[in-house]
Amino acid sequence: MKKTVLCVILDKYAEWEIAYLAPLILALAQDRYCVKTVSLTKNSVQSLGGFTTLPDYDMESAPIDFEALVLVGGMSWREESAKKVIPLVEIALKNRKILGGICDASAFLGANGFLNNVNHTSNDLNDLKKWAGDIYTGEAKYITQHAVSDNNIITANGTASLEFTKEVLIALKVAPESKIMEWYNFYKLGCYKAPTPSF
Repeated sequence: MKKTVLCVILDKYAEWEIAYLAPLILALAQDRYCVKTVSLTKNSVQSLGGFTTLPDYDMESAPIDFEALVLVGGMSWREESAKKVIPLVEIALKNRKILGGICDASAFLGANGFLNNVNHTSNDLNDLKKWAGDIYTGEAKYITQHAVSDNNIITANGTASLEFTKEVLIALKVAPESKIMEWYNFYKLGCYKAPTPSF
């Protein structure tokens, strides 16, 4: 039975932040994983680039048996309605599943107290502290780099979709790490500098 990677997409989500991850999961481990989307409702959401997407689930129908929960960044994570995602985050943490957040979704995790005890990153520490207030006590664990993975929690800033993808793929063990690095180097360095990876 395939394990589910559940991707949370809110309205005005940043489609490029999931553009590498979703297809590479299927390319490298289609026999073991499926990728599904969830949003606040079953109504379609629109990406920042104008793509209209119909989620597979809303919060009420979302499966609780998933292998990874990926929060895709965008412009809606600071809205009060985004807090409806918190129960899914708590399920991921309780069951020690992989939890990923990129761009403002990583800041959402910090602003709701989920990053206080793990190494993490986000778009900007000062912005995170201002948004979170007293809820955020993890400044000492903030690392200024593209992506950080610690204790099944993966965070990245908004310029790091490739680094985020690499860390999630490694955490999911979709392939040997050397093969994942082949793909990462191919997209990071380009076909003229990196060899074309094989399936």
